[in-house]
Amino acid sequence: MMYFLDYFALFAAIISFFSIHIWRINRNLPIPNLPLFGLLPAILYNSSNIHEYATTALRYYGGTFKVRGPLFTNINFYVTSDPMNVHHITSKNFANYGKGSEFHEIFEILGDGIFNADSDKWKYQRYKLQTLFKQNMFENFVKKVIHKKLECYLLPLLNDISESRTIVDLQDIFQRFTFDSICSMVLAFDPNCLPNKLTQFPEVAIEKAFNKMEDTILYRHLVPRWFWKLQRWLQIGHEKDSIAILQIAEQFFHDRISSSREEKSRFNYTKDDESNFDMLKALVEESGMEQVDHKFLRDIAVNLLAAGRDTISASLCWFFWLVSTHPNVETKILAEIRSNFKTNEENWLISGVEDLDKLIYLHGAICEALRLFPPVPFEHKCAIKSDILPSGDRVDANTMVYYSIYSMGRMEHIWGKDCLEFKPERWISEKGINIQVPSYKFMAFNAGPRSCLGKNIRGEHGFIQLKIIAIALLCNFHFQVVEGNSVCPSVSIVLHMKHGLKVKVTKRGN
Repeated sequence: MMYFLDYFALFAAIISFFSIHIWRINRNLPIPNLPLFGLLPAILYNSSNIHEYATTALRYYGGTFKVRGPLFTNINFYVTSDPMNVHHITSKNFANYGKGSEFHEIFEILGDGIFNADSDKWKYQRYKLQTLFKQNMFENFVKKVIHKKLECYLLPLLNDISESRTIVDLQDIFQRFTFDSICSMVLAFDPNCLPNKLTQFPEVAIEKAFNKMEDTILYRHLVPRWFWKLQRWLQIGHEKDSIAILQIAEQFFHDRISSSREEKSRFNYTKDDESNFDMLKALVEESGMEQVDHKFLRDIAVNLLAAGRDTISASLCWFFWLVSTHPNVETKILAEIRSNFKTNEENWLISGVEDLDKLIYLHGAICEALRLFPPVPFEHKCAIKSDILPSGDRVDANTMVYYSIYSMGRMEHIWGKDCLEFKPERWISEKGINIQVPSYKFMAFNAGPRSCLGKNIRGEHGFIQLKIIAIALLCNFHFQVVEGNSVCPSVSIVLHMKHGLKVKVTKRGN
């Protein structure tokens, strides 16, 4: 026994010596590679600031590095911000990069919807949604939903807030606004998360479930698969909550889909009936009632709600924070709006949509906000077969490759030495028109065949929802960020603000 302890002590001393020696060599590196434990401890240690940490590491390693986990864990994946690598993965060799076997499990609540699906399932859903999005009726419907929610809820609420001089969390308001809007578009159902007066904000079970869903998905990214699977089997911890979330979501979508089918039957809805239009009914009509099962509609609906609520609300938060902290940008946007719209006319929000493309500077400001703070900060794909990236890195089969969209917006070799500055002028040419940047450099809407469907609702420079909301709010109110409100990104699958966006709202004079 004594000999065993002596050998063990000697072994521990040798390991400690080499660990300290290698740590001293690597301590100034962004990600020190430790013996036995690899790069993972450094990443976990900096997990609370992971987006900035990844950006620093990517700069140091020239745009791509490999993460190796502790010995015997089989944790190996690449992280990249190299536009050529991203172009290769998302477009040139698209067929070789799928979601991977674990992706579907991590994003379980999305079912077989478009974000989870690969191959034929993905192609079928994308085709159906593209067909729907191209319809004039859909575009008119989106305008009316946004206009109604603005006119009847958001603008009156902000007016009430300004009169009471109350400090509010704009992030919470935007999340409620976009959730009500997307539910109305997809399900013809308004959950009324957003009040039109400054009262206690209602807590809506399904909206709260979506918040918790994001926490669960992030948790499954951070811990080993076996660990969260064990928690799920034992029904403890985060996974106990995820089961409750799924039950709430299933009941909500079952009720709404059943109601939608009953309405279609009762009102004899057709695709030319604009008064009763909603996306779910349109999909049922497009495919034929008998051919569309409940699960297909449920998976489509939950994916559309997740995308429509979180990406738009996050984009609005960062846009309004950047504009409110750059008064010169706010002044230029307001001048451009007033020179192109008569905002005091009734229903100008609808009638003026056709002239949105005239707002060159506003478009540049929105693109600049999306560049610096993309709503989805990272994406990951799994190689089906071994491959060599343009950077020269060899990717083995079944290896994950993460591309940091957040980091790409902060690289000098892509955007120049002023890449950290908020400059809408970056997007405007000498001729005064908007500059088009390849999607594999400006990744806010992804790239290649899986690029965001919502981007092109109305041409390449649509961004209808963001522009309409920005115009309506900036023309009527000034937002001042409260001192002491630490604004920084949350560690999440969607780039929310960690502490919200606390603001004072002041009504503008006519």
